[in-house]
Amino acid sequence: MENNHHEDDHDHDFDFNHTNTPTRPDAFSISDDEKIATIEGHFKAIMETLGLDLEDDSLKGTPHRVAKMYVKETFWGLNPDNKPAVSHFKNKFRYNEMLLEKDINFYTNCEHHFVPFFGTAHVAYIPNGKVIGLSKLNRIVEYFAKRPQVQERMTMQIANELKQILGTDNVAVIINAKHLCVASRGIKDNSSHTTTAEYCGKFDDEAVRTELHRLLALK
Repeated sequence: MENNHHEDDHDHDFDFNHTNTPTRPDAFSISDDEKIATIEGHFKAIMETLGLDLEDDSLKGTPHRVAKMYVKETFWGLNPDNKPAVSHFKNKFRYNEMLLEKDINFYTNCEHHFVPFFGTAHVAYIPNGKVIGLSKLNRIVEYFAKRPQVQERMTMQIANELKQILGTDNVAVIINAKHLCVASRGIKDNSSHTTTAEYCGKFDDEAVRTELHRLLALK
């Protein structure tokens, strides 16, 4: 799979055995309203430091809008209380072939510069005794996207969550994304994209992986 990283933005040593998003122990000790009020004050200070006139009609509401967006929209996936409830069903039909949900759109933010990266996720699993509703796969992707992210970590987080829910290691996640930290700053390469993949269980088998790639290529 293709993996085009911008060296300036991805030169950190990652601990791939630790896939939790790094948060402080007191991350949820205050309410969302308190977080919005605090962020509003800090963002107002940033804008004033940049020399912007917050008395202007176009700008005076921006600190509150940004704060509310951060807490309620962009980063709501940080709070584990917001994790989507995923009910599973018995595999009554004894379906034991691959199930693939592809082209799941997501939009997230790189934790290195807090600028967006976005693209599509492809999620596959081979069921044993459990299956889940198709829309739940989209919700899981969305949940892990709504936080400051690194694409490698996000890929593994989705895979680990599905393994836990489904009670099987037979899970694969492939993510293809465009990073604005590469396109809009630094090298300013607007054509490159990044692909990451996590293959678990039976997807380590070459024949199974080949079948997955064949299904991904189908229109």
